[in-house]
Amino acid sequence: MKSATPPNGHMPQHLAPEREFTMRFTSTPRGARLARRLVSHRLNDWGHPYTTPVNETLTLITAELAANAVRHGHVPGRDFHLHLALGEGIVRVEVTDTRAEKQLPSSPPVTDSLSESGRGLLLVASLSDDWGVAPRRATPGKTVWAELHVQQGGHPPPPRVAPKPTAVDLLLTTASLLRDDLGSRPEDARHGGRRQ
Repeated sequence: MKSATPPNGHMPQHLAPEREFTMRFTSTPRGARLARRLVSHRLNDWGHPYTTPVNETLTLITAELAANAVRHGHVPGRDFHLHLALGEGIVRVEVTDTRAEKQLPSSPPVTDSLSESGRGLLLVASLSDDWGVAPRRATPGKTVWAELHVQQGGHPPPPRVAPKPTAVDLLLTTASLLRDDLGSRPEDARHGGRRQ
């Protein structure tokens, strides 16, 4: 069931994670991009490949939450934290910033059709199964979280195995190396790397 408004002030029931990923990122656009990419990589490692709806949806949710932490929760010299947990058929992403005085609205803001921003929380609300915001524990700030229900027991991706080179591949590689080696001799440099 999707929440139209976030249950402010509390976190959902504690998730007993089977897998977790936690990292601190600089509160910059680069940090937000890195958070998004690492969530996608981690989900792929956990059995939700890059092109699956679970991976794409959680990557987009992470991108919105990290962008909001950078844009609206930034305090100079302080980072934002990301926590990703998988367990009990749920994946939860939490983004924590250190700005306590800027709380999220009780419902996603209404934006006009010409506005170029302001739709991040609408996306989070529509893509997640549940979401919310809670005060940061023991220090100033807030945690914005979103959950997505997933199938139990995602299968790990098959191991990556490089294809065995064929005789033609080896011949082409050897020829390329020989060609490069001949062109790199000092006496061949006068003639543009070609032999006369």
